[in-house]
Amino acid sequence: MDQIYAEYLDCKKIPQGPPQSSCHISILHRWKNYWIRGVLSLAMISGFFLIIYMGPIALILVVMTVQIKCFQEIITIGYRVYHSYELPWFRTLSWYFLICVNYFFYGETLADYFGALVQREEPLQFLARYHRFISFALYLAGFCMFVLSLVKKHYRLQFYMFAWTHVTLLIVVTQSHLVIQNLFEGMIWFIVPISIVICNDIMAYLFGFFFGRTPLIKLSPKKTWEGFIGGFFSTVVFGFILAYLLSQFQYCVCPVGFNSETNKFTVECEPPDIFVMQEYTLPAVLQNTLKWKTVNLYPFQIHSIFLSSFASLIGPFGGFFASGFKRAFKIKDFADTIPGHGGIMDRFDCQYLMATFTHVYIASFIRGPNPSKVLQQLLMLQPEQQLSIFHTLHSHLRERDMLPPAANQAE
Repeated sequence: MDQIYAEYLDCKKIPQGPPQSSCHISILHRWKNYWIRGVLSLAMISGFFLIIYMGPIALILVVMTVQIKCFQEIITIGYRVYHSYELPWFRTLSWYFLICVNYFFYGETLADYFGALVQREEPLQFLARYHRFISFALYLAGFCMFVLSLVKKHYRLQFYMFAWTHVTLLIVVTQSHLVIQNLFEGMIWFIVPISIVICNDIMAYLFGFFFGRTPLIKLSPKKTWEGFIGGFFSTVVFGFILAYLLSQFQYCVCPVGFNSETNKFTVECEPPDIFVMQEYTLPAVLQNTLKWKTVNLYPFQIHSIFLSSFASLIGPFGGFFASGFKRAFKIKDFADTIPGHGGIMDRFDCQYLMATFTHVYIASFIRGPNPSKVLQQLLMLQPEQQLSIFHTLHSHLRERDMLPPAANQAE
C-alpha cells in the first residue's frame, strides 16, 4: 500500500501532460489487477467449499480435471519451445502416456476401495486381476511408438521431450493421485491441507502488500520476508482453528468408504482417537503464564500445527520452483486460464508438494488398519480363501473369549 502511495506521489511530481497521465494509468492498472485477483480468489474459495459439499465423487472429478489441465499447460510450454523442429508424435505420445498412468493409478484405487463392486462385475474382475500387466503392456506400446518415431538429427531433442513428458507425469499425475488417497483417509485430510496452503498464499500476499520491505528470494522478487513470516503465523493460527471446527463433524473425520449395497460412498464411523477431545497438561512455564493447568484439544489440532508449518515454511518452495521454471523459459505464467492469476498450474504449484507431505505424514504417523479396505480386499478372494480366513478368525476370537456364548454353541 505504501509503495503504491509513494508511486502516486512520484507521479504528482511529474509535469502535467502525457507522462503524468501514463504514470496514473499504470497505478490504476495495478489496482484493477488487485481487485480482479481478490474477486476471483473469493469465487474460487466459494467454489471449493461447494464442491466439498457435493461429496467425494465431485472432488475426484475436480482433481482429475485440474490434473489434466496442469499437464496440458506444461506440455504446451514444451511444445511451444520445440515446435519449430516439428517433432513427430510428441503431443500424441504425451497424452497417451497420461492416459496410461491414469489407468494404472485409478485402477489401483478401484481395486483397493471398490472391491465389492469389482466382484459383482465379471469384466471388472478380469481388469482387476490383470491390471498391472495391462498397464505395463500399454506403457510398452507407447515406449515402442516413441522409439519408432525417432528421426535423424532430432534424436537429442526427442529424448529431451520424452524426459519432459515423464517428469511432468511425475510432478502432476503422481501427486494428484496422492490427493485422492488423502481424501479416502477422511475429508479432513483433503480440506485442511488445501485450505492452509490457500490461507498462506493469501496472508503472505497481504502482509507483503502492506508491510513488505525486505526481498525474500531472487526467483520471486515480489516475495518478502515480512510476507513470509506473517503468512507463517497466520497459517498456523488458521489451521489450528480450522482443525478444531472440522474435527467435530463425522462427515469430515471418517474415512471415505464404498457401500456395496447402496452403491454409494459412505462417511460413517466411530471417530478415530485423533478426532476425540482429550485433556492435556500444560508445561509449567505456560501454566504460570496462562494460569491454566490443562487444556482440552483434539489431537488433530496438534497435527495441524505440523501441517501448517510445512505449508508455510516448505510449501512456498513449490512456488519458487515454478517461478524458476517459468524464468528458464521466459514466460510470466503457465497459461492465462484465470484472469489475474495465470494458469491452473500457477495456483496449484504449492498444493502438489503439500499433498505429498500429507500422504507421507499420514503413512508415517497416523494411518492404522482400515477395516473397510481390508473388507474390500477380502471380498475379492476366492470363496475357499474367504472360508479359510473366516475359520482362522473365528478360532482366534474364540481363544480370546471375544465371541458371545451363542456363537460358540452354534459351532
